[in-house]
Amino acid sequence: MSTEPRIPSAVPGQAEDFATVTAHTPETITRFFDLYAEFWQRGVVPPELKELTRLRNARITDCGY
Repeated sequence: MSTEPRIPSAVPGQAEDFATVTAHTPETITRFFDLYAEFWQRGVVPPELKELTRLRNARITDCGY
């Protein structure tokens, strides 16, 4: 899995990263952060286990973030 974005930056002169790529559709990033907050703040899985899972997934997929 590559960490190189396949979509160009929406911000002229800025490198492609999560923020500049999602700037193409501001309503999407707003909804993403709403969902992300809900995921981390609620649920039956403890936050510590969620974080360990996130780190493990990043390691397996060689995520640069």
